[in-house]
Amino acid sequence: VDWFEIISETFMVDGGRPLEVLDSILEQYQVVQHGVSLYFGSPDKPDRSHLRRLKALIKRTNTPWLSDHLCWGSMDGTYSHELLPMPYTTAVAKRTAQKIREVRDFLEVPICVENVSSYAAFHQSEMTEWEFLNEVVERADCGILLDVNNIYVSSKNHDFDPYEYVNAVPHHRVGQMHIAGHTKFEKYLLDTHDHPVLDPVWKLYDHATKLCGVTATLLEWDDKIPSFDEVHNEALKANQFIDGAKKAQKSRAAKARA
Repeated sequence: VDWFEIISETFMVDGGRPLEVLDSILEQYQVVQHGVSLYFGSPDKPDRSHLRRLKALIKRTNTPWLSDHLCWGSMDGTYSHELLPMPYTTAVAKRTAQKIREVRDFLEVPICVENVSSYAAFHQSEMTEWEFLNEVVERADCGILLDVNNIYVSSKNHDFDPYEYVNAVPHHRVGQMHIAGHTKFEKYLLDTHDHPVLDPVWKLYDHATKLCGVTATLLEWDDKIPSFDEVHNEALKANQFIDGAKKAQKSRAAKARA
């Protein structure tokens, strides 16, 4: 195992078992923090008390970057605890990018924003999801946590080409990737993280690595969790695509020199 990802909010506590486990992992491994409550797309200003606790955890883990979702989920101090999609408009992109910059400046750590899986869309949207993602990260000057499974799930739910999405993102901004299993229902796919990665997601991941290069990749498995060995072996499948990514990088470098 090269590194572990933690859900930041689980460890934003004063003591107890969570921090004991975290410290034992930090003795041996790099830890990267992944959040679920910054809600960059919510209209509220960032909660300073939350950011102060988050910054204390960042100092404890020395995380090389912090990730959270490109979504909204709170309003007027009420939290839905859901990762809700946003209307893809220029005005929303501007406001979201400003919030990302404010949070980054306060926390003093690079930020990657993750594309979410979605099951509904806004009529007000002016652009595609990937165009919106590009608009936000360029305005915020931040990184991307490219969740390949989320792209595939959303592509089936909203009827778009997932390869067009992957082709269109700024590949140099992709600092991390997620892969996961999802569940097929009659009329939609659901991002469940409760079984191995499906073949079409591996194929999309293979394509993404050839474009983005060798990128820190994490397997998410949050429910119906089997033995560690089974999860570990599933995560290690990502390594088979590294050679292809390296060859693609060398080819691009050779073309650039030419």
